[in-house]
Amino acid sequence: MAETLASSSAAPRGGLLSLDEVLLRLTAAARPHRIQALEDLDTFEALGRVLAQDLVSTLDVPPADNTSMDGYALRAADVPAPGTVLPVSQRIAAGHPGQALQPGTAARIFTGAQVPPGANCVVMQEACEALPDAAGTGGGLVRVLQVPTAGQWVRRRGEDVCQGGLVLPAGCRITPQALGLAATVGAARLQVVRRPRVALFSTGDELVMPGQPLPPGAIYNSNRYTLRGLLQAAGCEVTDLGIVPDRLDATRQALRRAADGHDLILTSGGVSVGEEDHLRPAAQAEGHITLWQMATKPGKPLAFGSIRRTRDDGEALLMGLPGNPVSSFVTFLLTVAPVLRVMQGGRGELPAAMPMTAAFSLPKADKRREFLRVRLNAQGQVEAFGNQSSGVLTSAVWADGLVDNPAGQAILPGDTVRYLPLSALIGN
Repeated sequence: MAETLASSSAAPRGGLLSLDEVLLRLTAAARPHRIQALEDLDTFEALGRVLAQDLVSTLDVPPADNTSMDGYALRAADVPAPGTVLPVSQRIAAGHPGQALQPGTAARIFTGAQVPPGANCVVMQEACEALPDAAGTGGGLVRVLQVPTAGQWVRRRGEDVCQGGLVLPAGCRITPQALGLAATVGAARLQVVRRPRVALFSTGDELVMPGQPLPPGAIYNSNRYTLRGLLQAAGCEVTDLGIVPDRLDATRQALRRAADGHDLILTSGGVSVGEEDHLRPAAQAEGHITLWQMATKPGKPLAFGSIRRTRDDGEALLMGLPGNPVSSFVTFLLTVAPVLRVMQGGRGELPAAMPMTAAFSLPKADKRREFLRVRLNAQGQVEAFGNQSSGVLTSAVWADGLVDNPAGQAILPGDTVRYLPLSALIGN
């Protein structure tokens, strides 16, 4: 049975920015902070890093025609009918190139071995019968039981990668399969972008670390763990500055410490304009900051700016996320992750959404663009977590993706929705 989600949100106030506008502003500001420093790494050590330069192949892959099957290499024209018998002139194993094939003969060949000059196809051994030769020693003749076609079971030279061809583009994140492809073209080392250096802290006197007693009015600091994990998944070097008390002087001191030696400062909480929200005045004193209200749900408040470094004349970018755990999680995926990609030479847009069928209903449309925590069910449809509150972190663990739902659009079971896999948002 399709589930129903309640949506109760007041209409957005004037001045809210669309997510598209926020991304344009963020990526424009992040480009001057693109990391120029490169590292030369052993390919073995490059997993998860961002490639700094195009990898171009210096060879063809495969370097020569080879067989994808155990069998017999021959000329197709030499087998005009099933049952044709040919003498076996040579035996070719992988790593041991054979001689040019004489007309009217076949070569016993094994998977991965180079196809000898003169042969234009391979007949797999299941379609052949080995026969004794005239001396009765066996294996000197082969009966071919089917008529072959030119090119069958032959992997052509360069069919995977051509010499001079682009293997991996600059700006891509290196996956396990990309490591294998780099090795295939003989790349023992790769030029990668230095990891972004990110300083992370949370604000709030109510925050307590797991393992400590939980006094009345306190909560455990989940954002510290979630955001640190997201930063690490994005390939960052993270400096954890812990919890900063709700005081202006402490917040200013934390910002100064965070700016030195870091490319980005990421905070959670304290981005409103209440008496206990000190991030804005502290950042204005140490640099500059803008508080944006995004027309998104969850995650409306977002702080963005920069903080002066004391050790040089540079600055570190500053991004302040809301304190609610789901708001912080979703806002990171939608705004911080694109900034980190731009800083590493990549592109800042969100991954393309996949059209999927809804197995839930959202009868009351929100006036903001809404990102619902969902997952695929056994029927290949998306079902939504029943409680979409920004404080229910269980929904983010349960989900494998988000539905990007336009403002003002209700959802009925069977409707087509825009599905964003969490794997693409986190690791794109």
